[in-house]
Amino acid sequence: MIIQLIEKTDPIDKNNSIDDQCLTLPSYYTWQQFLNLEAWLADTPGLRITYLDGNIELMTLGETHEAIKSVLRFLLEVYFVEKGIRFFPVGSATRRDQTKDVSFEPDESYYLGEKKAHPDLAIEVIISSGSINKLEKYRRFAISEVWFWQNNQLSLYHLRESGYVQISRSELLPDLEIDLLLKCLQIPDILEARLELLKGIS
Repeated sequence: MIIQLIEKTDPIDKNNSIDDQCLTLPSYYTWQQFLNLEAWLADTPGLRITYLDGNIELMTLGETHEAIKSVLRFLLEVYFVEKGIRFFPVGSATRRDQTKDVSFEPDESYYLGEKKAHPDLAIEVIISSGSINKLEKYRRFAISEVWFWQNNQLSLYHLRESGYVQISRSELLPDLEIDLLLKCLQIPDILEARLELLKGIS
């Protein structure tokens, strides 16, 4: 049924490499149905599948998304190195747990200081918004801090006992000026962006 639905609606334009496309499938799907769909789409390049509480979201990752993600990762890792912060990048490694009823991939994720059960920091670049609760999927893995880039802005959230709260400054990286990071992200030349970041943190 789920595969027939996708074939009928053809939600993902595989020829579009510029913009992200997002589709939340209607109805409720079991964990096994999700796994079947994932296996069926395994050879589709640049496709991300998110599962949360029976909801499935499909997203293609366009050129803009990948460019922003790559530059943000580069600048953040320059910062880690310059500040002597020990870090372990694990990129978009899948976070999956059937008992938590969730499976997803962040755009970037890091262990800071040492490896733990789950990364400390996750980052998601949003070009095309979906309907799945983005913070809830991270809460189920107790990821301390989540950053969302959208419309040239970074929204930061830190996990408390009651859930995520929005913060203006990273609690994991309290010396990092978010405005400086955003400024560098908007510099077209990545080498110039690096120099601007180094100048700002020196």
